[in-house]
Amino acid sequence: MNKSVKSPFEILAGYERRSLAHADAASAGQASAADLWRGVGFRVGDHHLVSSLTEVNEVLSFPLVTRVPGARAWLLGVASVRGNLIPLIDLKGFLSGEETSLSDSSRVLLVRQSGGSVGLLVDEVVGQRNFSAEQRVGASSPADGAVERYVVERYALGDKQWGRFSMAALVRASEFAQAAT
Repeated sequence: MNKSVKSPFEILAGYERRSLAHADAASAGQASAADLWRGVGFRVGDHHLVSSLTEVNEVLSFPLVTRVPGARAWLLGVASVRGNLIPLIDLKGFLSGEETSLSDSSRVLLVRQSGGSVGLLVDEVVGQRNFSAEQRVGASSPADGAVERYVVERYALGDKQWGRFSMAALVRASEFAQAAT
């Protein structure tokens, strides 16, 4: 009998050993991944911002919008997203009074709030960003004005500083709810 031929039991036992070894290696990698903070990176003007993956429900292309009479300029109107009417806010317009110029990179971040969702127009979505505690940098710069009211901390990544933008603080702000002129 040839000793190189393995029984079905020996083959399955080998699979199990390799599987368990792989699972141990994967869980060791997850421990370091658990130390990372993850978010959706986006740009509003010159500001590089990131919001928690739990705060941004979806990223959309710019939808068809119906204007709302008597609304502030930063309330672009309402859009139908899968049959639901969503108010669409120009985030740069809300924060700085400067209108966002639509381009191919413009996107809408869909954010859940009490009473429904809201869409926030941003200049660009740059994808998921991961930050470690070591990348955390000093406090926000007061020179950035209204944006900094919603930035809870900053991270350095490459040559950029990313502000962790709190969507929850934004949608709770009283001026955010005051869209009528």
